[in-house]
Amino acid sequence: MAPAADAARAAALRAEIERHNHAYYVLDAPTIPDAEYDRLFRELQELEDAYPELLTADSPTQRVGGKPLPGFAPVRHAVPMLSIRTETDTGPSGAYAFDARVRKLLDMPPEASPVEYAAELKFDGLAISLRYVGGVLVQAATRGDGETGEDVTQNVRTIRQVPLRLTGTPPDVLEVRGEVYMSRPDFERYNARQRALGRPALVNPRNGAAGSIRQLDPKLAAERPLSFFAYGLGETAGWARPETHCAVLDALSAFGLPVCTHRTVAHGPGELVAFHREILEKRDHLPFDIDGVVYKVNSLALQAELGFVSREPRWAVAHKYPAEEAMTVVEAIDVQVGRTGAITPVARLKPVFVGGVTVTNATLHNEDEVRRKDVRVGDTVIVRRAGDVIPEVVAVVPEKRPLRDLFGGEPLHPPFALPESCPECGSTVARGADEAIARCTGGLYCPAQRKQALWHFAARRAMDIEGLGDKLVEQLVDGGLVRTPVDLYGLSVDTLAGLERMGEKSAQNLVEAIARSRQTTLGRFLFALGIRNVGEATARDLARFFGNLETIEAAGVEELQRVPDVGPVVAESIAAFFAEAHNREVIDGLRRAGVSWPDEATSDPGAQPLAGRTLVLTGTLPGMTRDAAKALIEAAGGKVAGSVSKKTDYVVAGAEAGSKLEKARELGVAILDEAGLLKLMREGVEK
Repeated sequence: MAPAADAARAAALRAEIERHNHAYYVLDAPTIPDAEYDRLFRELQELEDAYPELLTADSPTQRVGGKPLPGFAPVRHAVPMLSIRTETDTGPSGAYAFDARVRKLLDMPPEASPVEYAAELKFDGLAISLRYVGGVLVQAATRGDGETGEDVTQNVRTIRQVPLRLTGTPPDVLEVRGEVYMSRPDFERYNARQRALGRPALVNPRNGAAGSIRQLDPKLAAERPLSFFAYGLGETAGWARPETHCAVLDALSAFGLPVCTHRTVAHGPGELVAFHREILEKRDHLPFDIDGVVYKVNSLALQAELGFVSREPRWAVAHKYPAEEAMTVVEAIDVQVGRTGAITPVARLKPVFVGGVTVTNATLHNEDEVRRKDVRVGDTVIVRRAGDVIPEVVAVVPEKRPLRDLFGGEPLHPPFALPESCPECGSTVARGADEAIARCTGGLYCPAQRKQALWHFAARRAMDIEGLGDKLVEQLVDGGLVRTPVDLYGLSVDTLAGLERMGEKSAQNLVEAIARSRQTTLGRFLFALGIRNVGEATARDLARFFGNLETIEAAGVEELQRVPDVGPVVAESIAAFFAEAHNREVIDGLRRAGVSWPDEATSDPGAQPLAGRTLVLTGTLPGMTRDAAKALIEAAGGKVAGSVSKKTDYVVAGAEAGSKLEKARELGVAILDEAGLLKLMREGVEK
């Protein structure tokens, strides 16, 4: 047991060392000589070695790294880490376009005051989420797919700029979103040291940061000079959040977290453009890499009102800068098949160094883009790292094109032509009339789409196979155990129990979940097939309209368009899917495996009480969940929207309804409670 005096001394040393760390690494204003800092650090180490009970999770000595890890544990984010939409227009009009979208979504008249924005830098590093409980760092996780990341706590502890304990009076729970990066001076010093030791140098600061965080040995991560900037929030508890994004950043700074000072509050697009231009002029002189700036609506209340689309907030945008460019030669043009079946032409290049990396491949996006630029094998092309990340071919240098002879004959190589069959599975390659991207139609069969198809098939709103997540899908596919969804129904407990992180109990639960999924509905099954452009609502509409799968399979494009909200593009996607023999083989196999559903009574869209009406749900309803209410409304022919506008017919409000209810009152939109909704569905809308 440590004497009281030693325990008090250890606590005082921890606090003093962290104050010095903050002054040195965050404020860039060291308060004591290095020798004195080292003496304090050694004293604390000696106390902790003598009395292990004095060692705490937030001790500065824990920054040096722990034992090597066998792998990174998955972390499910309490609040998803969403990506930010990129404004492709790198000129001033990009800021004006974003402002116009925001004002339109907020139904602001032209004469309204300018929107207030927070403008900040877009760091070129690795996104990280830091979770503090009681002011102490308990977990750090990567973004991953936005829903689930990787636990990198041990590695992040080695970053001196990340406080292990917050200052002041922090919330009970504070999840901080930010960027881990490597500064240019630190990058150069590290590489100089590596070369002196005869070790490989890092290619660029961004790769150095990302690679360091994903080192399985924390001691190796501790050797890398990493830094951190906080720029946002995830989950919080026990804290009254400030009203603006800028105030949030100020609060994070007060808690001892590093926040970049290159930020401002802008009023309207003109000031956003000025900030974009100002930072561009400073870009080369900054001690760290950026690839643009970020604009966010400053008011958190307006952010909530604007909401999200897909996996991106409507209230933020990344306004990037033009990327670096270089010239090289196209050695071949191949096609790649993406996880969703997208056929992408790819130029194989003579290696060229651009944007800090050696580039050997560059996307050509789609067939139209290849033909527009007339990219051919042998061409000298200008390559750009789009967004400083993804290489793309910008243009061809025509005078350098190889010809059949030296006197101006025909080009040596023909124009690019998209293959008619998928190079991965041989299924037909189809391209919709209004689509730029061609796709493999063998979604349930194609090896390139296998993981995506299986993950989607097992999703909660599809076949609802609990326990079959993306990591397990990867194991099943990579191990050759599952090729198509049919193979899922042949998996045994013994087979599954042999997989990584799968015990016998987990395997038994999964087998039972797969067995339960055999009994489903036609709408769920159609959605689970992953047909291009067919979401949950369309799948249910198809099931209600046709009643059975056989009729849907046999339906032509014109007949499919009789279904409400099914236009030519969706109809062509459905027809192409069922026309592919590989897909029909998988469907037949699923039915032989016992997957079944009752036929549905066909519906008359005109008889649906809420046909053509748009409703918005807000608050907590007393007798049903939000999902249940949405399902009822859609079954009655109505549409459920996420925000209130002049086009909204009804707002259904429950307990603790917020800004949507206020917006409805402002616009004069009819407001219903749960009982009113049920009455409306019984009696219908008065014409």
